[in-house]
Amino acid sequence: MAIIHRLDEHLTNMIAAGEVIERPMGVVKELVENSLDAHATYITIRITDGGIESIEVEDNGNGMDSADALLAFERHSTSKITNQSDLFSIHTLGFRGEALPSIASVSKTTLTTSDGNEATFVQIDYGVRTMVRPHACAHGTT
Repeated sequence: MAIIHRLDEHLTNMIAAGEVIERPMGVVKELVENSLDAHATYITIRITDGGIESIEVEDNGNGMDSADALLAFERHSTSKITNQSDLFSIHTLGFRGEALPSIASVSKTTLTTSDGNEATFVQIDYGVRTMVRPHACAHGTT
């Protein structure tokens, strides 16, 4: 009788998320770093119940178009590197494409973003995309 078995995808994602995000302040750190990498000059952080109830980071950075807003939640998707040599010349805080998928896999996550040309709302509940729609918002990301 086999003792070793494969874990289901949801549990695997939760374990992987713990490697990237250890506590609520880790979420804040990752989101603020995303804001800084997007050249934000204004960042607002709202935390409810120590981050257990909600964490919101709003910025006036570059924002994303709808395709990038969706791709940002896919594991190993990043705008920072494209090949191995890029690893030796990274000048950004984030680059692995792990933070947003990890956060979204263990929480109810919403993203509102505008790159100045189009604005998008994305909702992901524990790793499952539940809503995507156009949405009016200021330039930047929340």
